[in-house]
Amino acid sequence: MDFRPTEAEEVTRRAVREFAEREIAPHVREWDEAQAFPDALRAQLAELGLLGIQFPARYGGAGLSAVEYCICVEELARVDPAVALTVAAHNGLGAAHVAMFGSEAQKERWLAPLARGEFLGAWALTEPDAGSDAGSLRTRARRGGGGGWVLDGVKTFTTHAGLAGLTVVMAVTDPAAGRRGISAFVVERGTPGLSAGRKEDKLGMRASPTADTRLDGCRVPEENLLGREGRGFVDALAVLDAGRIGIAALAVGLAQGAFDAARRHAIERKQFGRPLTSFQAIQWKLADMAVGIDAARLLTYRAAYLKDRGRPTTRESSMAKLYASEVAVRAAGECVQVHGGYGFVKDGPAEKLYRDVKLLTIGEGTSEIQRLVIARQYLS
Repeated sequence: MDFRPTEAEEVTRRAVREFAEREIAPHVREWDEAQAFPDALRAQLAELGLLGIQFPARYGGAGLSAVEYCICVEELARVDPAVALTVAAHNGLGAAHVAMFGSEAQKERWLAPLARGEFLGAWALTEPDAGSDAGSLRTRARRGGGGGWVLDGVKTFTTHAGLAGLTVVMAVTDPAAGRRGISAFVVERGTPGLSAGRKEDKLGMRASPTADTRLDGCRVPEENLLGREGRGFVDALAVLDAGRIGIAALAVGLAQGAFDAARRHAIERKQFGRPLTSFQAIQWKLADMAVGIDAARLLTYRAAYLKDRGRPTTRESSMAKLYASEVAVRAAGECVQVHGGYGFVKDGPAEKLYRDVKLLTIGEGTSEIQRLVIARQYLS
């Protein structure tokens, strides 16, 4: 297993880094305060191929590898984790579910415009009473008179709710079958009965919108059933396995951004007539951050490497997501500490990174859930 980047991977990294520093960095604080994801940015991301990173060219995607996907998300997160979250949620959840389990006709109809970035995709699994216990869904889908399905329920914490062109919704189709009675449906924007609740006023990742998804007698045709009836929960777990690699990459990028900011401040800032980098306490902080980030990156790339080869990644993606997210939390905290009082105000990057990072130990499976997944891999 060779961790040396290929020439193509280096080209991808440079292109995304230059784009992020040129087009995103000047607006990070503005978008965070406005709690808005500008549609002009969606168009720019689409033009660069970042809304169809791993999807085949025949559907309008960039056809890149899972490793290159990690590189793209990492470089975006290094500059603005909220933008990286939108890219990861679009590629790794909503669009990925269609790509992994949709029929050829469904891919032509929905994956192609998603991969081209014509609109964003959303993925609605979590409910007010079904977070980590995702099998306890209450959203129902029943056969409607005249064919098709009628969906009723509320999903919470849906990234892109109210903004997405389509939402993949998990709903119970057979209450007596437990987790084997859950199915997935594509619900297009504008479908009667589909609406978004109030946008959440979040601690961090504020430029990536999050809201409830409400389904009130929402009727969809039979062809909107995504995958086989009753397989929605199993398919969702497979989507999460792959999606966690993207969140791990996001965590690596955020941690790298925190390290870069801390290092830059330590070089420029003087105390007692000397730069902060001359003090062993600061040197050790930077050393510990660097070691943790490299280890997290290697775990993440290992999972991506296995995914590229069609190997199972349940254990490896959970390990990467768990370790990288917790490394990122420590790195963001140390970034604030190195900045001192300047890390506690909004003038620099440290404060925002500190707010953004906490989501990474919660979203797409909490750290506690990752530990359960990993333990089961060794004990089953």
